[in-house]
Amino acid sequence: MTNVTIVTGGSRGIGAATSKLLAGYGHAVCVNYVSNADAANTVVAEIEAAGGKAMAFKADMASEAEIVAMFEACEKQLGPITGLVNNAGINGNRKRVEELTPGEIQALLNTNVMGCMICAREAIKRMSTKHGGQGGAIVNVSSGSANIGNPGIGVLYATSKGALNSFSIGLSQEVAAEGIRVNVVAPGMTRTDMPGADRIAEQAKKIPMGRVAEPDEVAEAICFLLSDKASYIAGANIRVGGGRP
Repeated sequence: MTNVTIVTGGSRGIGAATSKLLAGYGHAVCVNYVSNADAANTVVAEIEAAGGKAMAFKADMASEAEIVAMFEACEKQLGPITGLVNNAGINGNRKRVEELTPGEIQALLNTNVMGCMICAREAIKRMSTKHGGQGGAIVNVSSGSANIGNPGIGVLYATSKGALNSFSIGLSQEVAAEGIRVNVVAPGMTRTDMPGADRIAEQAKKIPMGRVAEPDEVAEAICFLLSDKASYIAGANIRVGGGRP
C-alpha cells in the first residue's frame, strides 16, 4: 500500500523540504498551501520530475470547511491517507502581550492550534482502526519557542506551540491503540524565509552548534517519525535545536 501523506504549509521552508523528502521515500504527497500557488506547484513539479506522485491543494488552516475539502480531495486523487504533517503556522505580529488585540490572538490560535486539531481530527477519522482505517502517523511541528517563551517578540506564538505540545501528549495516548502514532518535532531556528536573515544571524550566536538548522535537517526527523523505523515511538517530542534546550 502506498503511503499518502498531507503536509500542511508544504510549499516553502520545512514543509517543502519534508514534502520532497517524503516523496523520495515513496510517499504520495498532498502539498498544502494558503496563498503561494506557484511555490506549491514548483514543489509538486520537482516531485513528479523525480518520479514521485504529488498534488497541490489550497486550504486555509483557519477554515474547517477548507481543511475537510483538502482531505476529501487528497483521498480521492492519491488514495487512503496514512500520514499527516501539521506544519502550517504563522508568527503573528511581533508584539508584547499588552499590545495584542483579541483579533490578533484569535487569528494566530485559529491557524496554529485549531487548524492542527481539525487536521488531526480528519486524519483520525480516516486512519483509525476504530473507524475502519489501517492506521497511520501524525507528526505535529512545534517549536523550541514553547520552552524558551520568546519574551518581547513572540509570547503568543510560543503559547500556541506549547498548546500543540500538550495536545500531542493527550492525542498520542488517545489513538495509540487504534494504529495511529502521534509525535512532535520541535525545531529551533531554521533557515527559512519566516524569521528573516537578521534574526537568523542573531539567533545562531545562541545555539551551541553555532548555526541554525537547514530545512532538510528538520525534515529528516519528521520523515523518520512517519516511517516504520519509528514503529514503537508515540508521544515523543524530538527537539531539533542544535543543542539548545
